Amino acid sequence: MKLANQHIFVTGGAKGIGAAIVREAALAGAKVSFVDIDVVTSEAFIEELRAQGHTVAFARADVGDFADLESAYNSLVAQFGNVTGVVNNAGVNSYADPVEMTDEQWDAFFAVDLKSIWHTAKLALPAMRVAHKGSIVNIGSIHGRLTYPNFFPYGAAKSAGMGLTRNLGVDEGHHNIRTNTVSPGYVLTPLTRGWLQAEPGREERALSIQPMERMGRPDEIARVVTFLLSDDASFVNGSDWAIDGGLSARSA
Repeated sequence: MKLANQHIFVTGGAKGIGAAIVREAALAGAKVSFVDIDVVTSEAFIEELRAQGHTVAFARADVGDFADLESAYNSLVAQFGNVTGVVNNAGVNSYADPVEMTDEQWDAFFAVDLKSIWHTAKLALPAMRVAHKGSIVNIGSIHGRLTYPNFFPYGAAKSAGMGLTRNLGVDEGHHNIRTNTVSPGYVLTPLTRGWLQAEPGREERALSIQPMERMGRPDEIARVVTFLLSDDASFVNGSDWAIDGGLSARSA
């Protein structure tokens, strides 16, 4: 129960890594709230968790729209009290052509994958500063340091997220607020499975370069996240944690 008496707020918590984080934090004793745009999946997930005795709540929000996010955030704080831990998990992939991508597409993508990290900090930091305690975990990607063809400008967003993590870690550390990034490699989520199946042979090629000869599971990411949210990680700040089975250590 290492997160007992905590209120953990997760973006994009309906499925995949986000859902695994919601579940793991609840198992660790936290009150857990999350936002997502998938209302049907979120409500079914909430019912499942409540039936298991967990204290959880959901509000529909588009993290790319600050007003929408703020309204949902405030409603969840009204239920569970001030947020003590934030997990920025919501994100979308981008396979844009740098010539064909429009300004509108660029802005919409970065609003979700980067700007939302600032916005959740804007919402959570005032209460964390008063409490002189808090933890923010940003879900990055192996693409923050390496990348793969046709992922423009996904790598740019993930690299920028790491920079934002460092700034928050340095600037908020004197408030005893820690900020860290978790950077998964290949993790078998619905999004990853769809990408793997989109091209014949892609899954086989992806598996062939895995040092551990397999891909990760969402719960393996979630357990590192709950560690970083907890007091067990009380001196971990401004860092990036690669959870990729050794893929980023592998020579090209």
